Amino acid sequence: MTDRPVRTRYAPSPTGNPHVGNIRSALFSWAFARARGGQFVLRIEDTDRNRYVEGAVEAIMESLRWLGIDWDEGPDIGGPHGPYFQSERLPRYREAAELLMERGRAYRCFCTPERLDALRASQAAAKQPPGYDGLCLRIDPAESAARAKDEPHVIRFAMEREGVTVLHDVVRGEVVFENALQDDFVMLKSDGFPTYHLAVVVDDTAMAISHCIRGDEWISSAPKHIQLYEALGWEQPAWAHLPLILGPDHKKLSKRSGDTALLDYRERGYLPEAMLNFLAFLGWSLDDHTTIISAEELTRHFDLARVVPNPAVFDIERLNYLNGHYIRAMDEERWVRLVAEWADRGLPASIPRPLDEAVVRAAAPLLRERVTLLEEIPGLIAFLFTYDAPEYETALLAERVGDAATAVRVLDEALVRLDAIGESEWTTAAVEAALRGLEEPLGMKLRKFIPVLYVAVMGRPTGIPLFDSAAILGRERTLARLRAARARLG
Repeated sequence: MTDRPVRTRYAPSPTGNPHVGNIRSALFSWAFARARGGQFVLRIEDTDRNRYVEGAVEAIMESLRWLGIDWDEGPDIGGPHGPYFQSERLPRYREAAELLMERGRAYRCFCTPERLDALRASQAAAKQPPGYDGLCLRIDPAESAARAKDEPHVIRFAMEREGVTVLHDVVRGEVVFENALQDDFVMLKSDGFPTYHLAVVVDDTAMAISHCIRGDEWISSAPKHIQLYEALGWEQPAWAHLPLILGPDHKKLSKRSGDTALLDYRERGYLPEAMLNFLAFLGWSLDDHTTIISAEELTRHFDLARVVPNPAVFDIERLNYLNGHYIRAMDEERWVRLVAEWADRGLPASIPRPLDEAVVRAAAPLLRERVTLLEEIPGLIAFLFTYDAPEYETALLAERVGDAATAVRVLDEALVRLDAIGESEWTTAAVEAALRGLEEPLGMKLRKFIPVLYVAVMGRPTGIPLFDSAAILGRERTLARLRAARARLG
């Protein structure tokens, strides 16, 4: 570890919407900085212009803001170490490359793409590991400088080929790399843009980053970065490579198993506090029993010493559980607002707007225990905003009771009992008493025949509580739906 003031960073490439694994790195970097009273920097690594995606920078910032991750310096707010787009820092990378050439640790490479393709093909045919053969390293510096005036070229870093390079990692301990297996990599491309390897070292140094917290996939690049620091004579940050995130099948995370853009989870109705809680425990723990944690608690207690090297499993069922937990834990007014928002965005355009506020407020408590994702809200309450029940297959009426004749009996008995309730007496309690009273004449338990009434009223065999729903719908609409269902059965 380092004694420097804590400064961490999140440095994504704007190649699309950030996925959960990427954002997990941002969360840990932010939490560590906040826990240590340090600073968290947002930097955009946009030097790969071929993969740049319009709108990706905005998506990156929106993803962080949704989780409540704030930054002290960045492209939108500036700071003393700007600019915070790598594409605006090109002279710095050129300067570092030239310094390395002066020290004999870098050289110009004039090899054409065709030669490099042929080299890789021959190495593959000979079952040799791929890598540059060092042809241009042998060019005299004066000749190299002269050719550079007219010939396109890149600048390669000359890796040490003897001995070992040692990574001292906060999470993994000591990791040793054989230098003989390393490759002279391109660090400055022919268009003047750096590769990630040079840019990350230059920028982390310039921005006084004390801890480099990043994903496990960057471990193989660690010897390149360590040797760059040593060749430039700069102090390395403390390294912390986070564990892989695997799917439930313990294979590499994929879109099918959860490797989805963070904002897609928001669009499905996951809450930010649930997602933050979920991501926090992907490779880290507070202790051996805590499973629920707030952002405030995370930023008070987070410590890299509690990060484990073993892969973490992305368990969607766990995330769903957390989402349900936070739905049931939130205050009433916030829940009503969310129900109104998601109903408005998800209900058919044919339903008049604005939605009846009284109906939304009455339905909100009925949804709490039945909703896992906010996207489920419109489907559960759409029937409350129409006169007729939503469309359904007639066969659904008899599906749970076995035959149409039994469904007819249920509807007939229900109509008699409910029709006897006056308009002024139409309440949840009155509806419940009337329908529970059907058990004896029908000769069956409520749970057996109530799906018939659910389908008639809601268009589906299950949903939010039927007695409360009938009270919200009112006497006229409820009876009309039962009569319509009875008519469908003939």
